Amino acid sequence: MQTVIVDYESGNLHSAEKAFQRMAAEVGAGTVTVTSDPEVVRGADRIVLPGDGAFPACRKELFDHRGLFEAMEEAVITTARPFLGICIGMQMLATRGLEYTPTPGFDWIGGEVARITPADPALKVPHMGWNDLVIDQPHPVFDGVTTGDHAYFVHSYHMRLTNPAHLLAHVDYAGPITAIVGRDNMLGMQFHPEKSQKTGLRLIANFLRWRP
Repeated sequence: MQTVIVDYESGNLHSAEKAFQRMAAEVGAGTVTVTSDPEVVRGADRIVLPGDGAFPACRKELFDHRGLFEAMEEAVITTARPFLGICIGMQMLATRGLEYTPTPGFDWIGGEVARITPADPALKVPHMGWNDLVIDQPHPVFDGVTTGDHAYFVHSYHMRLTNPAHLLAHVDYAGPITAIVGRDNMLGMQFHPEKSQKTGLRLIANFLRWRP
């Protein structure tokens, strides 16, 4: 069993690698590898796509790595391997992003990524720090996780979903902010599970055990 964390030069992957390796060892989920090799991605049992920065820049970096998106698409869409997108890795699942300039996403989960607009103008954007998860839909990834558990966010944009059934959890920041999305064999987390202490590690462990 092999989980790959896709490396397309979108940020420091050290903390994600260590968190996934720790939980893989605890739940007996095999190896965790950071790679930019399309063939390794194509053959993986599970795929994790992180992302830090701006939507257009992350998308450009990913598609500049020749064959990497195609390998990921084959594994996730054609052969239905479990997939987890983190932060911008989640946002790129959408139909398009609106950060700086309209930019196409993968369109794996319909919606668009728009700037956060809290109803209370005193609340700052970016939305940064700890916030309470509100679970909207049951899912195996929530085993041992309940509404009120904390996750760590750093972002100015969030996904507005076309289909509300794909919203698994949100947080309240003077209005709802999408926190976790999912359909079929795909999951996305706007926050950083590797930085979200006990809750984040539990979510990682649950993803590594998940069999869609």
